[in-house]
Amino acid sequence: MEINDKVADFVLQDDQEKTIHLKDLAGKPVVLFFYPKADTPGCTIEACGFRDQFKKIQNTGAVVLGISRDTPKAQSKFREKYDLPYTLLADVDETVCKQFGVLKEKNMYGKKVIGIERTTFLIGPDQRLLKVFPKVKPEGHAEEVLAVLKGLK
Repeated sequence: MEINDKVADFVLQDDQEKTIHLKDLAGKPVVLFFYPKADTPGCTIEACGFRDQFKKIQNTGAVVLGISRDTPKAQSKFREKYDLPYTLLADVDETVCKQFGVLKEKNMYGKKVIGIERTTFLIGPDQRLLKVFPKVKPEGHAEEVLAVLKGLK
């Protein structure tokens, strides 16, 4: 997927087991952040960063969606535990992870595993890809995304 490419629609269950379609968000910028696993240290830092910047991000008109391979139930627990004000999507079968190319080989305790590489995609109101933030560092990432969103106005 390249910058300015139209992002293909996808359908996933959210943390409340509701069906979410990307196309239903047309007309608004979408911040789609992929994270490896709910309620793990780096993912919690990143998710809470988006929580803490949520009002400012909302003021730009953008929608925030977090996405991982966790189940809707695990996403719901994560959302409640940290009072996350945005929707978390459950990509249990990795369809959307594959669509966005975020599954990478990682080294976990000396073993090679396939996991989500922390990546954020900014999708424009016209559903075109505006920006990719690869290999995200959790600290300060939400502020970085907010700065880009403010620059779109």
